[in-house]
Amino acid sequence: MISVEFLITSLIVVLIPGTGVVYTVSMGLAQGRMAGVLAALGCTLGILPHLAATILGLAALMHASALAFQLLKYAGVAYLLYLAYATWRDRAAFSVEAMPSRTARLGIVIKAFLLNILNPKLTIFFLAFLPQFVTPGTLSPLAQLLALSAVFMLMTFAVFVVYGLLAYLFRKAVIESPRVQSWLRRVFAGAFAGLSAQLALSER
Repeated sequence: MISVEFLITSLIVVLIPGTGVVYTVSMGLAQGRMAGVLAALGCTLGILPHLAATILGLAALMHASALAFQLLKYAGVAYLLYLAYATWRDRAAFSVEAMPSRTARLGIVIKAFLLNILNPKLTIFFLAFLPQFVTPGTLSPLAQLLALSAVFMLMTFAVFVVYGLLAYLFRKAVIESPRVQSWLRRVFAGAFAGLSAQLALSER
């Protein structure tokens, strides 16, 4: 059921840097190892509604409805611009941190979740991607879709955790250099702004 082709293709898809990767890396670098893991968790949870929409057939409705796609797209654009502004303004982001508070941990997960759930292209992607790996003529296509979705989510979480931990490994050098801190803050803010422009210009 879970083919090598599916695993390889999924790994390539997950490894490609996008909004979730940028956010996870920024959290791992700015707030430490736990923040990177929490961002990875939030990003993974954020693809769950898109997978559910694909499985339930709602993705086909969104694909057909230009209005639904545009509304979700511009909500995503607005949120990315908010993240760009917040990152640019946050002067304390790279301070030496202790364990994030419970409220801060929840905030990281929620921000990451919103980042992915407000990206309508994910629903369209899964609608086109997952059915290719369902065995033709199978008696249980729903079971196969659920299994494929579960594997994709586990792979997403694992890869994003690695991204966050790699960012954490560079954290000490960042903390010790105010100039590097300022440069990285601008880079991440610019990345979020650029991703918002890319989403705004995207077509279905």
